[in-house]
Order: sequence, then structure tokens, then C-alpha cells
Amino acid sequence: MARTKSSSRWLQEHFDDPYVLKAQKEGWRSRAIYKLQELDEKDHLFKSGMVVVDLGAAPGGWSQWAAHQVGHLGEVFALDILPVEPYAGVRFIQGDFRDDDVYQALVDALAGRDVDLVMSDMAPNMSGNKAVDIPRAMYLVELTVALADQVLKQGGNVLMKVFQGEGYEALLAQLKTKYTKVLTRKPKASRPRSKEIYLLGINKK
Repeated sequence: MARTKSSSRWLQEHFDDPYVLKAQKEGWRSRAIYKLQELDEKDHLFKSGMVVVDLGAAPGGWSQWAAHQVGHLGEVFALDILPVEPYAGVRFIQGDFRDDDVYQALVDALAGRDVDLVMSDMAPNMSGNKAVDIPRAMYLVELTVALADQVLKQGGNVLMKVFQGEGYEALLAQLKTKYTKVLTRKPKASRPRSKEIYLLGINKK
């Protein structure tokens, strides 16, 4: 199948990307790790012994960083439709967390533990049509918020990728009723032309 101009441009950007090259050199699974690393350094997301849920974890870069930060006393529960290679300190559940059985598998795996952080770097497959892409992305965000409502302990945090557009202001207002503070972040490792930003809800009420 012939490549489109946009896919060819993405491949060129990907292989020339200094964060991709750095991740390969340092042994991380994806360039996305540097977004989380910057957010962690700025907002102190992780502490030793924390329990973390990572949604849309594949290929596993965020889970890698989280496991490294929470140490052997902590645990990371990673979910994705795609398979993820095993990594020490990460318990992976494959499946769509929108499905009741996958959600129940997470609840069973947590076994009553308090979750300190729910994080999501999920995004839908982008079509380039904002009228389609923004609602799809917002749906994933809403699912993340709903999961955090269920499993996150009081005082816990949620971190998620969002795309500004229809529904964003309503989401922001909703989060402010659930968390003491809501911060907006745009890490340097986010590609400049990407419309993604990250919302961090601090201290669940």
C-alpha cells in the first residue's frame, strides 16, 4: 500500500526525532517517557511504594518510568488492547478497559489496594478530521475520569492526555469539582505540531 504524504512525513519526523534516538540509546520503550519524566520532575508525581494504574500503556514507556520511580515497594498496573512486553514491577492486563471483564480484572488485581495515581497517554487513531477526532479523544478522557472516580484513593492524582476542542471547558470544570487543583501541562517532548496537552488533577476530594 502506498504511503500518504502525512504518513511519510510522520516517518521522517519519527526517525529524525532526537527523543526517539535518545530513547533508543537509553533503553526506554518509547519517546513518550520523556514527557512523563518532565511532568514528574515538575510536579513530583511518584514516590516510593505508590500504586499506579497506566491506561493505554503500550508499548510500555510510561509504565517503565513509573516502575522505576515507585521502586520494589510500589506496583504498576498497566492496561492496553495491544500486548506489552513484561517489565519488572509492572502487572499487565491486556484488553479494552471499557469491557466489564477487563475492568473487573483490574479490580481483582488491585485486591483492595489504594491507587495513588491513574495516568493515561491514550489517544485515538487520528483521522485528521477534528469533528471525528476530538469526540473520540474526549471519550477516552471521560473513561479515564470515570475509572479514577472508582479506584483512586482520596488525595490521589490523575494525569491524562487531552486535546483542546469541543468539551474541553466542560471537562476542566468537572475536574475542578473532583480535585483540589487542576494543572495544564505541555511537555517539551510533545511534538510542536501536536495539539495534545496534559491535565493533572491533584488531590482527589
